[in-house]
Amino acid sequence: MKYEIKYSPSYSMLVVNLENGEKITGEAGALTYMTPTIEIVTRMREKSILGSLATTFLGGQSFFVNDYVAALGAGEVALVAAPVGDVKQLSVTPDRGYIVQKSSYLASTQQVDLDVRWEGFTRGIFGQGLFMIKTTGVGDLFINTFGAIDKHDLKPGEELVVDNFHLVCFSDRCDYKVEKFGGWKETILSGEGLVTRIRGPGEVYIQTKNIREFTEWLWTLIGPRVQNRNRSR
Repeated sequence: MKYEIKYSPSYSMLVVNLENGEKITGEAGALTYMTPTIEIVTRMREKSILGSLATTFLGGQSFFVNDYVAALGAGEVALVAAPVGDVKQLSVTPDRGYIVQKSSYLASTQQVDLDVRWEGFTRGIFGQGLFMIKTTGVGDLFINTFGAIDKHDLKPGEELVVDNFHLVCFSDRCDYKVEKFGGWKETILSGEGLVTRIRGPGEVYIQTKNIREFTEWLWTLIGPRVQNRNRSR
């Protein structure tokens, strides 16, 4: 399998060239185009039906992924994510996996296992919709971000506190804890909400933009027009 990340850093697209019989797994809805030699198999991300249903009912998240298989000969698949941002490749090995925010997962090769990580990230982090996927195995993992990618290499015992809406992924070797931003007053009034305290050693990837803040800013522009139109009816 060969791949190319085109149009970085703002409008990135992952283009994958598959040999006959090879496949790549992509998040549902990520397909841009593919050649006629590719067949799609849709499956549940979780091995357990109960785990898959829990993901959907608790957080409203997609629990399906698509396997793109070069079943009729070599072919090409292009995958993108909805947010304007970058795509990055990470290598998953037997001793190094990643914990990835569900919305930041784009694709992975066939020997990378995907599983919802419930420990510490249950029930959408108290309504913030932060579901994490744990990746293990061997192969390539592709993540996408809203904005640019900011990487931090933590030394043993070094800590980083990350806003949950900016968190993309981190090494599964890291210890982590979800906590309030200061006291309840700061959590409610600061606009930060909940944060994740991550302790090294390991890598932490952060996105420079916040989808929640972007939608709120967008509503300040279109909200008055929508309200005026409703009043005029």
